[in-house]
Amino acid sequence: MTHANSSSLRRIILVLLLGFSLVSLSGCSTSGSTFNFWPFSQDAEEEVFEQAEALAKTGMEEFNLDNYSEALRAFEEILVRYPFSPQAMLAELKSADCHYYKNEFQEAKTLYKEFEERHPTNEAMAYVMFQIGMCDFSRSDRIDRDVSGAQDAIQSFSRLLRAYPKSPYSREAKARIEAAKEFLVNHEYFVAVFYVRTKQFEQAKHRLKYILAMYPESSVIPKAEALLARLEAGDPPRWGLSKWLPNIQMPDWIYFDPSDKDIRPEDTSPEIPAIPQRPDKKS
Repeated sequence: MTHANSSSLRRIILVLLLGFSLVSLSGCSTSGSTFNFWPFSQDAEEEVFEQAEALAKTGMEEFNLDNYSEALRAFEEILVRYPFSPQAMLAELKSADCHYYKNEFQEAKTLYKEFEERHPTNEAMAYVMFQIGMCDFSRSDRIDRDVSGAQDAIQSFSRLLRAYPKSPYSREAKARIEAAKEFLVNHEYFVAVFYVRTKQFEQAKHRLKYILAMYPESSVIPKAEALLARLEAGDPPRWGLSKWLPNIQMPDWIYFDPSDKDIRPEDTSPEIPAIPQRPDKKS
């Protein structure tokens, strides 16, 4: 390498070093302002908490006033704007509660199940599982309609009892299981009466014998026995079949609760997350 080329190379290296030095100095002078605007600074965290906390308080105030649509809007705003805030878990659960008390049971069940999947060890889990059962139970109204709600309720409440047999919700869950079973038996008996009405007597006898064998403790058993006796005697009812019909509504679960009926499950405070406390501001 010639002397001229060597001198040129040294000058290029010096220029580059000088440039790097200026950039470093400039970075030092602006680093303070840069970090002040960093989105995860303590000030930004405090602001997010305050805004989410205000929405949570608004949501709870509206919820306690039974204004479930307004409460739901506040909780959903938390989940959209502040999904990683401490208040998000509360918003998830109370959003499900809002849908439940608006009689939107399928939407509520979906949100309860999502909460269970996200927070399987949360202290509110017994409450969440009970509410899933309530969503199913509440979908059952008449025995001449879809009875899948009662079937699902038995499964959901049974799952709660297996997971939390001593929870504050166990007593009511057991009673509602029995009510749902009675509802399904009444549905079976209703079908038998329908067979009689349509003169399908053999099908009616088959259904009645099934009920007597499988549900001997049911309240519909006296009617089922009397109706089966008439059919086997060759004297099926020809008119007035309405008097043979069972209760078409879901039975009141309280009739299946052997414990003190003055203590209702809704008097037990649900184990739900409280509104989070403000984080301590770092010094």
